[in-house]
Amino acid sequence: MTTPTIVLVGHGMVGQRFLEALADRGLTSRARVVVLCEEPRLAYDRVHLSSYFAGTGPEALSLVEAGFMAEHGIELHLGDPAVAVDREARTVTARSGLTVGYDTLVLATGSYPFVPPVPGRDAGGCFVYRTIEDLLAIEEYAMTSRTGAVVGGGLLGLEAAGALKGLGLDTHVVEFAPRLMPVQVDEGGGEALRRTVEEMGVTVHTGVGTQEILTAGDGSVRAMALSDGSSLETDLVVFSAGVRPRDQLARECGLPVGERGGIVVDAACRTEDPHVYAIGECALASDGRVYGLVAPGYEMAETAAKAIAGQEGSFTGADTSTKLKLLGVDVASFGDAHGATAGCLDVVYSDSRSGVYKKLVVSRDGVLLGGILVGDAEQYGMLRPLTGSVPPVPAEHLVLPAGAGAPVALGPSALPDEAVICSCHNVTKGTIRGAVTEHGCATVPEVKKCTRAGTGCGSCVKVLGQLVTAELEASGVEVDKGLCGCFAHTRQELFEIVRALRITGFRELLDRHGREGARGGDGCEVCKPAVGSIIASLAPSIGASGYVLDGEQAALQDTNDHFLANLQRNGSYSIVPRIPGGEITPEKLIVIGEVARDFGLYTKITGGQRIDLFGARVDQLPVIWARLVEAGFESGHAYGKALRTVKSCVGQTWCRYGVQDSVRMAIDLELRYRGLRSPHKLKSAVSGCQRECAEARSKDFGVIATVGGWNLYVGGNGGATPRHADLLAQDLSDAELVRLIDRFLMFYIRTADRLERTSAWLERIEGGLGHVRDVVVHDSLGICEELERQMAGHVAGYRDEWAETLDDPERLRRFVSFVNAPGVPDPSVRFVPERDQVKPDLGLLAGPVLAVRTLEGTTTA
Repeated sequence: MTTPTIVLVGHGMVGQRFLEALADRGLTSRARVVVLCEEPRLAYDRVHLSSYFAGTGPEALSLVEAGFMAEHGIELHLGDPAVAVDREARTVTARSGLTVGYDTLVLATGSYPFVPPVPGRDAGGCFVYRTIEDLLAIEEYAMTSRTGAVVGGGLLGLEAAGALKGLGLDTHVVEFAPRLMPVQVDEGGGEALRRTVEEMGVTVHTGVGTQEILTAGDGSVRAMALSDGSSLETDLVVFSAGVRPRDQLARECGLPVGERGGIVVDAACRTEDPHVYAIGECALASDGRVYGLVAPGYEMAETAAKAIAGQEGSFTGADTSTKLKLLGVDVASFGDAHGATAGCLDVVYSDSRSGVYKKLVVSRDGVLLGGILVGDAEQYGMLRPLTGSVPPVPAEHLVLPAGAGAPVALGPSALPDEAVICSCHNVTKGTIRGAVTEHGCATVPEVKKCTRAGTGCGSCVKVLGQLVTAELEASGVEVDKGLCGCFAHTRQELFEIVRALRITGFRELLDRHGREGARGGDGCEVCKPAVGSIIASLAPSIGASGYVLDGEQAALQDTNDHFLANLQRNGSYSIVPRIPGGEITPEKLIVIGEVARDFGLYTKITGGQRIDLFGARVDQLPVIWARLVEAGFESGHAYGKALRTVKSCVGQTWCRYGVQDSVRMAIDLELRYRGLRSPHKLKSAVSGCQRECAEARSKDFGVIATVGGWNLYVGGNGGATPRHADLLAQDLSDAELVRLIDRFLMFYIRTADRLERTSAWLERIEGGLGHVRDVVVHDSLGICEELERQMAGHVAGYRDEWAETLDDPERLRRFVSFVNAPGVPDPSVRFVPERDQVKPDLGLLAGPVLAVRTLEGTTTA
């Protein structure tokens, strides 16, 4: 009996899922499997492609487990795409000339970017945004560009805009439709998204099309002519105006394709030819749609594998829900997002100040039909599985944010077992519960491996974790809530151990209170910075050094704290002097300007009323800070989990609406809490009246002036999951305000989890705001005197880290670019300016690296 041959054309996300489905059914051991792949690399995660620009290497995006191909005997031909199919002879010919006979052929050729037929589209500087090779080409071209424009404001268009922005270009988005993401969001969602995107510095042009790409004398892009008669000067253009099915192979071998493209398949993903299947974006499904999302593609891959194995299965449609973070903004849509169902009703919550828009579509009898979430998609993991059912609470409670009258958020127990938790792999709650109770899975990674839930887009991982924990607890299993593999204690428990026993070193804590197998070890990347933060927070009261780079503390810090500066994506560092309350003298402004000029640094006035300086090398940091410290500046602690800024409006001194001196209060608070180490960064603001120009309610602790004093709000967050702060106390005097903030901050530091913002802490801690108010305002635990004493110790013991560093030659030894060049920079090492920034010629200066002299010059390793 001859061994059958299965040929897969295309090795993208769907192609790899098909191979895994074959392996799951034992087909790879009973058949020869050959893969012809156009790209030069294994299948990778195209959904998270933009993470490449955040420093994620191509290898980290790979979807293929090490050894998978060899283990299953799969023949993989990279960089050798199929160019012809002979259906009569049942052969596939690759570009290299390789010809492979097949018993079953599976086409997973995906799609190609649509480039509008505008004049000049082939000019130098025009790109598409589809593959890693596209990204590499864009990155290289951007080095000599200043402005970039993206044609298309859909999912990929905004991804591309984020990439250009990250590369330092002035970025524009041109969208022909009247709003961004017209397929996924409605007018209200599009407007919220536009406001947020523009606040990030991306210019949006909607309702206009691209008429022509104008070129310079050398054939490169110089501008775009738009349909409204205007023009847009740009050096680089990325076309992201949609995709089309790659069905050319099918057309050429006579397989039917749809009127608008796509290889026609039946419910088993089989084409007109019973020996040929098509899956993913190249296929026109039996419901007449071409699906451009990964989840339907995965379902097609499973369906085809079942059919080839002789099993029952059909693909008749799929969930088209999406949840993505575009330019740092959460955007999600699910179900009947646009309200096409007859007689449906909308429940809408919109907050234009924070860029949050939520819409749920419900039937008249309360069934949840779909929804749109912009700016805050935290509830997506719970709402999408509830689609098609009547939620256990009224719909309006599902869109109200925490702190705005909404009840406690729904937990996983509210979902029925048939609810699909992972739409990428069609995994239900019941399947996840079964993985825990029947297959003995006790962790999220184990459940992922068992069910594949959470291994697609990742939007379900949070709910997945909640389900695993709930199921284990329901089964009577004690859930390990330890900080990491080194400590069985939580961060809160470790804080109390360090405080009570006055432990001043990580090694002592690990040896005395670590897990059995971890004692005597070095710790891990989770516990070392967490313990370092605890010791720094408690330093005055336990007798430890408050300087984070003293002795053993230095080994606990990440790269940012190690060099007292923020590492940037090009390997340089930023300098952020503290400017309390945003108030600065002309003389200090001149010093900052002179430093930026003399060292060629990029300057940026931030939303927190500071001036950031970007592009410094490691060896330049002490020189720059020496000048800044001499001028009276201190470290702004932008590199640490500590207080960042206390923002303010101009208050009653200048504003005719102001009722209190908000600038003075902001300065006093920032100087009081500067350098305070905490589980996560802290931000604050003081508004001089109820008009709230300083946006105090989006901060970890915010202060708003009243005629009778100050109102204190806590637990706000203006980040990825916006949350309005809650009112803790009102009409406070100056002394009362400071005393309550002292208590609040120290109670948060004492009880929060690792890397937990005050917003998440306030929602997690048992009793919520009411409990925090009882403890902080009414001293229900009798610990307020101790909390105040700990804060007083911090205030009394504060010393500027950069001033201390400059006074100690030994501490300055760490600030060298190369380990064998500890003195002044080696003149044979070249640093190349890039768009007014300084970028190392080779490698990243994240720490000391080795400089090697060669005949041609100096390289680094």
